Amino acid sequence: MSVRSLFFLSCLLLLPCAVGVAGQQSPDDEIIKVTSSLVRLNIGVVDAKGRPILNLAREDFAVFENDLPQEIKSFEPVESPFSVVLLLDVSGSTINFRPQMKLAAARFIDALAPDDRICVVQFNAKVKELFGFTSNRREIGNAIGNANGGGETQLYQALAYSLEKLSKEGERRKAIVVMTDGVDTKNYQADGRAASDKPSNEAALATIKAEENPALRSVLNAADKLGVTIYPLALPSGDIKNIPDPTPRQFAIYASAHTRLVSLAQRSGGRVNEIRQLGEMARLYAEVAAELRTLYSITYQPENVTKDGRWRPIRITVTRPELIARTRPGYYAK
Repeated sequence: MSVRSLFFLSCLLLLPCAVGVAGQQSPDDEIIKVTSSLVRLNIGVVDAKGRPILNLAREDFAVFENDLPQEIKSFEPVESPFSVVLLLDVSGSTINFRPQMKLAAARFIDALAPDDRICVVQFNAKVKELFGFTSNRREIGNAIGNANGGGETQLYQALAYSLEKLSKEGERRKAIVVMTDGVDTKNYQADGRAASDKPSNEAALATIKAEENPALRSVLNAADKLGVTIYPLALPSGDIKNIPDPTPRQFAIYASAHTRLVSLAQRSGGRVNEIRQLGEMARLYAEVAAELRTLYSITYQPENVTKDGRWRPIRITVTRPELIARTRPGYYAK
């Protein structure tokens, strides 16, 4: 399947999310304080054949929140640079294909725009910045080559750290690209306790309620505030199909981990890229880089500035009705 077809299919899959996200989140779910009430959106636009449209202007877009039109405060074309955190899982589950991961990450960097700034962060039991934001490709390549480790997987701690780094990047467009199996160690332990001794896959999964996870909700709320788009590249080690004869407990743990990866992508306007074979890593990384170079960015000041904690659905239209616009589905007003 071509890159264009994959991009089009991802748009179709994510469009239904615009109707809203179930569940309410608690006021304690903040990890980053953002004083501005502006809403920031990264927007992809394609035609009916899935081809990116790259020549639109500010007046071609209309933004609706709760179906009410909103005034666009700023607009950035697809050429505007991004600040990107490249987040590398160096836990024990990735040791066997670490060389392929590093080569694929290097290809991703090569595919970005020259003015994009990249920060390289690795995570296992600890989160470690390998190199801060820079557009120097040689320094970034060296940092990727130094990624190493083993042990546990603190995915959501690493995402929170990445968002904190991005919060210092000013008005630049922002994204996180994370290669991981999604099986966060703390969540693994908590999910395992919840699903223990359940007699069936369905019963075990029902006890976890993956999308209500506090760490996930905290990351999503922070990404909302900063307008960060998240692209998980899901490693095959997180696919329950690769575990022979899984118990209901294992099924629930791995299914919940994948559900959370999907939530990270859909809520932020990104998409999950499933790595079925190790040889796909470099291609999928390059596709994410290509997609970043097709995104417009818009900010708007909501007409309703009340922090009532309610879900605010967002809808984007373009002046040419045959085009398809995709962005994050909304946010909680906190």
